[in-house]
Amino acid sequence: MSCDLIELDDDINNNPNSPSEASAPQLLANAMRYTYDTSSNTSGQFLGQYMSETQYVVASLYPQEGTSFYGWYQNPLINVETVINTASADNQLAVAKILKAYFFWHVTDRWGDVPFSEALNGGDNITPAYDTQESIYNNLFELLEEGVNQIDESTSLSSDIMFGGDMAKWRKFGNSLKLLIALRLSEVDEIKAEDQFNDALSSPIIDSIDDNFAYQHLDDQSNENYWYNQVERQSREWWALTETLVNIMEPVDDPRLLVYGEPARTDGEYRGLPIGSDPVSENTEAFSLIGEDIRRQDATIHLVTYSQILFARAEAAARGWTTEDAEDLYNQAITQSIIQWTGSDDDATDFLSQPDIAFDVSTAIEQIATQRYVHLFLNGYEAWAEWRRTGFPNFVTSGGNDVPTRQAYTSEESFNNTENYEEAIQRQFGGENTLYGKVWWDVN
Repeated sequence: MSCDLIELDDDINNNPNSPSEASAPQLLANAMRYTYDTSSNTSGQFLGQYMSETQYVVASLYPQEGTSFYGWYQNPLINVETVINTASADNQLAVAKILKAYFFWHVTDRWGDVPFSEALNGGDNITPAYDTQESIYNNLFELLEEGVNQIDESTSLSSDIMFGGDMAKWRKFGNSLKLLIALRLSEVDEIKAEDQFNDALSSPIIDSIDDNFAYQHLDDQSNENYWYNQVERQSREWWALTETLVNIMEPVDDPRLLVYGEPARTDGEYRGLPIGSDPVSENTEAFSLIGEDIRRQDATIHLVTYSQILFARAEAAARGWTTEDAEDLYNQAITQSIIQWTGSDDDATDFLSQPDIAFDVSTAIEQIATQRYVHLFLNGYEAWAEWRRTGFPNFVTSGGNDVPTRQAYTSEESFNNTENYEEAIQRQFGGENTLYGKVWWDVN
């Protein structure tokens, strides 16, 4: 008796209804899901001095331990890199390159030198070298130029949760990102900064609030606002507005303050809590907690905005990089910020007419930087970067600890990538992996 062998298909264990590989649109959509995390967390708010801890004063005291950048590589960055290496559609490639630039800009500005050219190769290289921040910035400009030039506005992009497939808006965002990245170089390489800034300015950029690069949360627990989850769902009144922020806004009756926070329960006044204050029960009663609109479940998280671009253009004009009118751009930036946050420009004229707000050419950079800081509320990492670049507004110590000038690398890197880690901290910070080394562009 003979027995015939049964041949089985190679894919017998593959479920056709449960694909094992994600498509390019799915990978891009997943990467976009991480954009809000460049803003929505507590550590950025402490570094940007927007929030004070009311009950558990730990993170706002700027503890010395390192912070991991692994999550950015393991999630959005590997998603976009996979698209760059495998996709063939122009718009998929364009958006992947623009997002790669966006995420790497965020990462390098927090830590300094990080793996770039040898990163995102999976098991082929688990110990990538650290690229200098200067070389990363050069690559960001190239990525954005490639991405923008690859956009085909005659077609769309599926699964686009940021702009609904509108490629004209992706073009504006890519050029606007280039403009902001260029401005970051103002103190370290002004010639290159001015050149790249004007190159971006000559192209379509964000020119209305409708063009804002913004993440829209939903009325659904699977995609709800971080602050709703913390304050409403978990009943955590752990954060108040800082004295740093309120002392800028309250004396000039800034209409945005009514959105950012709530009056203190004790007397109905807006009062900021000094960052690093001792935890006492009165902190939740005597100081301004997070505003209702800010903690709404479906809140919009504004990441790169029209007002932000106007402030950048105002600063460039004040520096003499362009022939634009710095005062007009400054006034427009504040007006658009008020509209974005309050939904109306009714209070803008009165606000701009105040002596402490009206444009003064002799203090233009400080005024622009201070009002940009107010506008960037809860975009803490970006506000912190701008403070490091300009020195404005005046940040304060927290519990006697100075404001960090970078985030330290996680201690895991000293074990996982020893040689490259040690070379990077020696090159940048004399061998010391601390919160107080300065990144390449922070020269003041």
